[in-house]
Amino acid sequence: MIRRAIAHQSVDRRWRIPVIASAAVVSVLLSACGTTVGPHRDEPVPSSGGDALADPSESAGPSASSDDLSELEPSRSERTTTPLPSPTESTRPEVTPPPVRSPEEPQPSDDDGAPPAADGPEAGADGAGAGVGGSVLSAEDQATLRRYANDTWTSMSAMVDEGTGLVADHIGPDLNDPSTYTSPTNLAGYLWSTVVVRDLGVIPADEARSRIDAALSGISSLERHDASGMFYNWYSPRSGEKLTSWPGGDEPIEPFVSSVDNGWLAAALRIVAVAEPALGAKAERLSDSMDFGWFLDSSAMGGAGLNRVGFWPDRPSHECSERADGTDRATGVFVTCSTYGTAVSEARIATYMGIANGQLPTSSYFAPSRTGAANGSGTGWMRAPSGDRRQYEGVSVVESTYDYSGMRIVPSWGGSMFEALMPDLLVPEAEWGPDSWGVNHPATVAAQKHHGLHETTTGYWGFSPSADPEGGYGQYGISALSIESTAVSSDDRNREGVTNAVDLPASSHSRPHTDELDGPSDSVVTPHASFLALPYDARGALDNLGRLDADLGMYGAGGFYDAVEVESRRVAPTYLSLDQSMVLAAVGNALTGDALKTYLTEGSFEERIRPLVAQPVFGSTVG
Repeated sequence: MIRRAIAHQSVDRRWRIPVIASAAVVSVLLSACGTTVGPHRDEPVPSSGGDALADPSESAGPSASSDDLSELEPSRSERTTTPLPSPTESTRPEVTPPPVRSPEEPQPSDDDGAPPAADGPEAGADGAGAGVGGSVLSAEDQATLRRYANDTWTSMSAMVDEGTGLVADHIGPDLNDPSTYTSPTNLAGYLWSTVVVRDLGVIPADEARSRIDAALSGISSLERHDASGMFYNWYSPRSGEKLTSWPGGDEPIEPFVSSVDNGWLAAALRIVAVAEPALGAKAERLSDSMDFGWFLDSSAMGGAGLNRVGFWPDRPSHECSERADGTDRATGVFVTCSTYGTAVSEARIATYMGIANGQLPTSSYFAPSRTGAANGSGTGWMRAPSGDRRQYEGVSVVESTYDYSGMRIVPSWGGSMFEALMPDLLVPEAEWGPDSWGVNHPATVAAQKHHGLHETTTGYWGFSPSADPEGGYGQYGISALSIESTAVSSDDRNREGVTNAVDLPASSHSRPHTDELDGPSDSVVTPHASFLALPYDARGALDNLGRLDADLGMYGAGGFYDAVEVESRRVAPTYLSLDQSMVLAAVGNALTGDALKTYLTEGSFEERIRPLVAQPVFGSTVG
């Protein structure tokens, strides 16, 4: 859904996409391509508990339908599956994660249904945390991360409905009264989080299995788009019903099927099938019916193909859509006019899943632009790409970058950590792509840290879509590393160089919506961004988190609150399940030797995806 789609460009109120571009830019975009573009994350969240947040929805972070604009990309959120041709129960290889358990907690027996203890690093072992951020995590670091995992699980588990087994979108600081809507990305995050806390010994294996079983049953009961097998973007976690109006109001929801949100759910189902063999068949029945081919626009990028943001079963009232004519897999639906057209986007998880399942062409991995289109139908609002032109399996790509503080970095639409690093939580991108992600990921982290410590006056870092301390949900990032910001005048940018938040549709706990940028005047930092940075700067990430806790009161009973305006010290005292799931995934990977990545990529996934990720040579440099 990834949940709060990081709005690349304008806001589509029906999709509940936060708007980042100014009204003037929006008009240029609409006239140029007739559609909106933006990153993708789930919907907005209220600053306290319940449904106060503005309605969330699939953000479109797509590229426009014109050839030039098709390189643009929406990103993050909802964020975010497909049939997985994975091995059968009898042939599936046993993947044994290296569980890390606190000394006080008992080790599960080998016959408890969980994979037997692996020969990977264990708590306190010399290998634990080796290679994370280029250093070995100390015993104190491991204890700190384990504490974060325990507390974060407290808020995550509090969001789960006991009747349906489904997790809600968010919950307030008192850990009561969770929101009454959820998305495929939220459901995905809860599944992999349950696997993580099992492997860390936070909960017993039998409890984890019971929770996953209940969640799979709840997911199985959800209404889906029958022909594609894909899930809609919004459901009630209490009843499992597909939402047709936003909770607490009568504003209608036009059911939408999101490529990125389904991508995250498909990934989580694959993880569960391997991590919990007793439930493998149940997870595979869900994933095997999901067809990512329904999202493909095979004509995009000269025939290389790109994923569309998604589709509606019925023509939407206010969104740009086209009736699927059967040229591609989709038929009888109305597809978005936009596609995901930039490389650094959380939406690449859907591309990975579709290719791994044999439903998308391998060319669709290479096709996305590195820095966006050079212009939009003659409007000239994008920065012209400059770099080496390379060929990957017949797809020609300009390996362009943005210059930032002595580094060269492939940017994202919104300049955020979420877009750049969330897929890396599940796919070993830096390892498989040493000449691409292996350089760009650490450069992105270094840039975020440099910006927070040296280019703002706040002394904290970690800019990514999150709850807005003033209410609702905001899109935050570094404008100098934001493709979208090249379409916005400098007067529309946050004075600190951080992409602004935008108001969400009015609700009891959010400010009135406006098409003008009116986000917090202070820099907003979100803890989940530091957790995403753990593999590339563990010391810096842990120090930043420690100061957010000690200096700004960012820590509660359920772990880190979602965000803070550091200058005013105004905290958004809410827990978002999407962001909490990123925290747990990052901590789990740091303490178990990337067990989540092992679960996802066993077998055919690695065989199909690793050779593709290995090929690109980005123009990125660090220092």
